[in-house]
Amino acid sequence: MSVKKIRFIEPANPPYRKSIENLFVYDKYIRNPSIGLLTLATIAKEKCSDVLMYSESISEIIWKDVFDADVIFISIFTFSAIRGYKLARFIKRHSNATVIIGGLHASMNYKESVKYCDYVLTGEGDESIPEVIDALNNNIPLENVKGIACMRNGKLFYTGKRRPPENIDTIPDRYLCYNYKKMAGHNTLWAQVHASRGCPFNCDYCALVRHYGRRVRTRTPENVVEDIKQSIAFHDDGHFRLAKMLWITDDNFFADRKWAIDVLNAIIKSGIKYNFTIQARFEVGFDDEMLELLKRAGFSELAMGIEFLEDEAFEITNKSCTYNDIVRSVKNIQKHGLRVRGLFIVGADNHTVGVGDRLADFVIKYNICGVLIQSMYFVPSTPVYDTHKDRLIDKDWSKCVGNVVHYPEKISPYELQKEIITASRKIYSIKRLLQAVIKKRGVERILFIGEFFWQKSVRDDLKKELPRLYRLSREHYNI
Repeated sequence: MSVKKIRFIEPANPPYRKSIENLFVYDKYIRNPSIGLLTLATIAKEKCSDVLMYSESISEIIWKDVFDADVIFISIFTFSAIRGYKLARFIKRHSNATVIIGGLHASMNYKESVKYCDYVLTGEGDESIPEVIDALNNNIPLENVKGIACMRNGKLFYTGKRRPPENIDTIPDRYLCYNYKKMAGHNTLWAQVHASRGCPFNCDYCALVRHYGRRVRTRTPENVVEDIKQSIAFHDDGHFRLAKMLWITDDNFFADRKWAIDVLNAIIKSGIKYNFTIQARFEVGFDDEMLELLKRAGFSELAMGIEFLEDEAFEITNKSCTYNDIVRSVKNIQKHGLRVRGLFIVGADNHTVGVGDRLADFVIKYNICGVLIQSMYFVPSTPVYDTHKDRLIDKDWSKCVGNVVHYPEKISPYELQKEIITASRKIYSIKRLLQAVIKKRGVERILFIGEFFWQKSVRDDLKKELPRLYRLSREHYNI
């Protein structure tokens, strides 16, 4: 076999479609394409001249172009797994291409994913994708490549887990993603850079640490700065954008403190003037030197993985944190002139009716600038999946977009779904929207207005699931 044409596909749930809402509502029918998959497409381009990525986050797929490819890689997260399987089966009916599924969900759950494709490629792919291309070009069975799963004579065959890649300095070629340059002008899409992989912590609900590992691997500061420059230029050149923001998407950017300081100093030295946001654990709120560097480098906010507001919930899920830690961290971050965005999880075993009000009251009291509220969901192979798999409502992974997907211990799925809606409505009320329009300035005002419409869209989707969850709750609890 000679590999002359490769296509990468990122399924979306729901897939992109044209809508006026795409101008101001993120994650309805538009969202950022995967930087990880773009990185893999860039690496594949070194081995094959005809490489293109389709992301259903920003465009429809041109099937005429896809069907005559030699190899098609499909990358899935848990929430997009069902869609990915549907696309894989569709391709197999219309194409002779070798179909390979990868991504976080497939890596964690290859025994399921292998039923829908020729091969599953587990792990990160930076080193294994070139090996796959070389093997196909030389008619070497892929069963010789580490990290491959497939069905042979009705039995599962797996070549074993491979070591994570050490060199992760590849700068993704964003032009390899179909229609991305055109869509990059949307204010709902932000420039993104991923600078490190891995996290030394071991929270039970986190799939990322199981996928990337607990040892932190980093890109050189110079490489990160160059990627930042290219990402900014890609999104801004030729476009008028009201909200100019770059998101460093690392799961734990601050895990390697010395490296993080070096990167921030490199950004400062580069002279880049831009608004940055970044994900963080609470510990960074106690590091005054780091907070000062963040402010000097142009960071305006931190998206903090607060998750819970109860010490019991932290203990249950193996996260070394307390409520008082969160409060002290938030206050100190704000003291340094940085906003705090809150990432929350509901549905821990200790949660009861009223969890939504407590969450909203906390956000308002401590001036959290925005929130993402997710019900607990359970990626296969995580500790929390192993302890809760008998309490899952079903394995319809498409529901894992914020909906309640299990039977909690002390509250019904129906009640918990209503708690999420209550918290969102209280935080993003008309009253608070008017306050934001009057009192907030610049990007902060634009972001709150955008999030107001986004959260309304989220609530509308959550409400659609209420009749189903009501019926399931009554059946489960024999009401």
